[in-house]
Amino acid sequence: MIRSILHHHFRRYHTMWLTFTITLLFLLISYIPIRLTAVYIQHPHPDAILMLGGGIDRELYTAEFARTHSDLDIWVSTGMPLQQSRSIFQAAQIRSDRLHLDRRAIDTVTNFTSLVKDFKLQGIRHLFLITSDFHMSRAQAIAFLVLGSQGIAYTPVAVPSSRSGESGLKVVRDVGRSLLWLTTGCTAASLHPQRRREYLQAWRSWAQ
Repeated sequence: MIRSILHHHFRRYHTMWLTFTITLLFLLISYIPIRLTAVYIQHPHPDAILMLGGGIDRELYTAEFARTHSDLDIWVSTGMPLQQSRSIFQAAQIRSDRLHLDRRAIDTVTNFTSLVKDFKLQGIRHLFLITSDFHMSRAQAIAFLVLGSQGIAYTPVAVPSSRSGESGLKVVRDVGRSLLWLTTGCTAASLHPQRRREYLQAWRSWAQ
């Protein structure tokens, strides 16, 4: 009898919590387009450049792009090794004070979540979003949720490549992780193979 009552209350609590979470997500997602529209109207021109790391072609393209947008700072999220990245931008005559090389991200979701607070602190409201053409759909899906929820607009700039677009599964997975970040502040980055290797190495060092 007691077990049945507890089970009933647990199911009721679980249903209420699920309903609340779904409602909250719906309200958040519904609000994002309205907020982005207002930002695009108030800030029609980007005031910074964000490049997602993933290959030297992106950095070469971004360096040339930055030459024609000389009033904008450049944020590179986990790109090439630091010295190589600096050399690419120096060769394009980009001043060092415009360049922000951030190494915290380990994947596309954390490209955005690791920097969004910095953008808000800097008062950045509109970004040029640079990544490879095959990667752009996933990047925009994440940007919509992560940047859009924080009132930061973006204008995509695709780097040409010969690769075909990514699978829809990757997009769905990272949209799910972005929604998780919206509701809990967690990105599930600990599940990334790189993080698992780091944890394993740390455990081995401790065990020794």
